[in-house]
Order: sequence, then structure tokens, then C-alpha cells
Amino acid sequence: MKYQTVKGTHDILPDEVSRWRTVEEVVRRMMAAYHYGEIRTPVFEHTELFSRSIGQDTDIVGKEMYTFEDAGGRSLTLSPEGTAPVVRSYIEHGLGAKSPQVKLFYIAPMFRQENPQKGRFRQFHQFGMEALGPADAAQDVEIIALAMGIYRRLGLAGLSLRLNSVGCRVCRPGYRDVLRSFLEERGDRLCHDCRQRTQNNPLRVLDCKREECREQTRDAPLMSDHLCDECDRHFSRVRELLEQLELPYDLDGRLVRGLDYYTRTAFEVISGQLGAQDALGGGGRYDDLVEMLGGPSTPAVGFAAGMERLLLVLAQKDLVRPEPDTVDLFAVLLGARARDAGLKLLEQLRRRGIRAETDFLDRSMKAQMRAANRLAASYTVIIGEQELSKERLILKNMSEGQQEEMDLDEAVEKICRAMGSAAPKGEPSAGK
Repeated sequence: MKYQTVKGTHDILPDEVSRWRTVEEVVRRMMAAYHYGEIRTPVFEHTELFSRSIGQDTDIVGKEMYTFEDAGGRSLTLSPEGTAPVVRSYIEHGLGAKSPQVKLFYIAPMFRQENPQKGRFRQFHQFGMEALGPADAAQDVEIIALAMGIYRRLGLAGLSLRLNSVGCRVCRPGYRDVLRSFLEERGDRLCHDCRQRTQNNPLRVLDCKREECREQTRDAPLMSDHLCDECDRHFSRVRELLEQLELPYDLDGRLVRGLDYYTRTAFEVISGQLGAQDALGGGGRYDDLVEMLGGPSTPAVGFAAGMERLLLVLAQKDLVRPEPDTVDLFAVLLGARARDAGLKLLEQLRRRGIRAETDFLDRSMKAQMRAANRLAASYTVIIGEQELSKERLILKNMSEGQQEEMDLDEAVEKICRAMGSAAPKGEPSAGK
């Protein structure tokens, strides 16, 4: 049997991993600049954590979660998103008692059983950030600025920010009734899923991607016209601060996001490079979630973005290229005794941070030199029977073509000096 990856998953091969590492380093540097600490939660949680936080009537819970029963009869689910696990950890470890303001980020795999599309997989990866504690609109805007800053640092331009307010538990119930009445008048012209959503979760109808449903809801009443005074003031303040930071945005009254826990601010970052599914990432405020999951009343806001979709756009714009497959030094080892001596030398050089490679295939010197050239090695070390008989080796500067003989017991120090790498004190030399 020829084994292949499971549908909706993919291998990330070494040349592509270098792109990922570049993006991850930018994310981590930006998170550090905004003082967000990294958190790593398990890849699976109790199923109820997601069904309760995301919402029973969402597509994620209803259709997409990877849920299984373990040997103890517990229902467990592979994480389909990152916010609920972070909030669970925040509550479990009492992070709010240690600091009134907790700012966390993650880079992690997620799992959703949906139809694979361009840049969208069943196992995918997200980076995200969560700020728990502050209720101020300034925290919303900091999250948005951080998200946009990451994309700017990666060289992306032409992005747009969609913004809306989805209200709170004070004003949303009244709006939900108004919207439900509007949708019931058009029930027979909506898709099957939206007819069910009309009763259980009418806001989700506005997020339907089917053209017939979008047409029927084109003139639907919007949450922005039904905000309570507090939500209206909060949303006005968010817009005011975005303008102060010169972060342009587009108001989108249909933007509701796909998760039930959102309150007030909701936003998405959009790229024109992704077609119909154009969101690079999104987030918003979730002031009720901590309390809903058993913690104290705690305002919070967050953002998450798909790594695969981001890397797809970066590749299309040729902004993040694979790192070249190169080494600092290649050891040409001729014969069994030379391989023994060379292995010891390489280990000592590698401990000093020198990227070194050799050939264990017992190929000819000519073949090994070709390998050194292919890896663009700055230096080669040549050890054969003749060199070993004199307890020496040859170091060759590949760009200048110059070479010198040196004693084995002095080789590590001399190679490090030649390559500008200082050997740490206390390390033994090659010949001792």
C-alpha cells in the first residue's frame, strides 16, 4: 500500500519550513514589542469547552469538529480554534489574580473538518493574541494595530480592515428579534442552513456565503442601528482611535464573525489575493466568555490568523523566499579512519555554531567537492590517509581558492578564527 497524507492535510517540507520560520520570527518579535507572552495549550480539550464557547448552532460545532471518545469514555475534541483553550487556561491557573491585565499569544495547529480549499486545510495553523482584563476601546485598537503591524512588517500592502459592532447581551436580544422577523418573511428563499439559523442564531444568516441568501438579506436590519448607548460609545471610541493611528477601515454591518462568543467590536483583515474567501484573519471582543466558562467577569479581546493563507499571499507576492540550503563548512573525508577523525572535528565545530556537513556515502573526492559546491560551503576541510599519517588536515577557502595545512590538534581554534567564530573557553580541541 502506498501511504499518502490524509485529505485536508499537507506536509511542510524543509524549503517551505524556512518560509514558516521567517513568518513565525516576525510574529514573535512583534508580540514581544507589544508585551504579549507566549502560551502553549494542548491540541485537544474536553468537547464541552468548544460547544459551550463557540456555540452549538455554529458550523464549527455542528459540522466541523474532530471529536472522539477516549478509553475512559470522555468526549474530547481537537482544537478548532485558539481562544477557548487560552481562556480555559487563564481560568484554571488563576492568571487574572496574578495581574489585572494578561496579554498572551500562540502559534499552534488547529483542526476543522471542512472542504479543503486554496490555503485552507483540515489541519491548519494559526497565530493569535488575546488580551484579558481591559474593557477600554484602546485595547481593541492595540490588537488591531498589532495585527496590521505584523502584516506590514512582512511587506504586505493593499490590505483592508472591515469593522463592525455586534452589540452585547443588553442590546443584541432585541436586535435578534427584529432580524428574525425580517428573515421569517423570506424563509422560503433562504438555504436550508439559513432557515435553521433563523430560529436558533439569526445573526449567522448574515454571514452566509451563498449568493441567494446574500441577495435576500441585502436590506436586512443591521446591529449598528440597534446598539445600546454603551456599545455605541465603545464603537465610536474604537473608530476615533483607529483614525488617530491612521489605520483606515471600512464599516461592514454584515460582519458578525463565525463564533457566538463575540461582543461589541468585530473585525477582519482582508486581502484581495484570496478570491471569495478573502479574510486573512479576524477577531473582536468577547467580554462574556471568561464568565461563561466559569471564571470571574473579565472583559477580553483577541485576534487569530491562518498561517497557510498568509503564506499563500506572501508567496504570490514573492515576499518571503526559502532560505538557501547552504553550510559554512563541508568536510571531505576519504576513508574509514578519516571519517572517524572528521566526525569528531565536525562535532566540535558544530558546538561552536558552525553549520557543517559531510559525506557518509564513501564517494570520491570529486563527488564530495561537488556536494560542497552545491551547498555553497565557504570552506572545506579535507582529510585523507595522507593527512592522517601526518596528523594534519587541509582547510580550503572556497571563494579565494587558497588552502593551508594545519595540525589536527590546532584545527578547531584555527578554523573558528578563519571563519570569525570564537571558540568558547573550556572546549577541547580536535586532537585531544
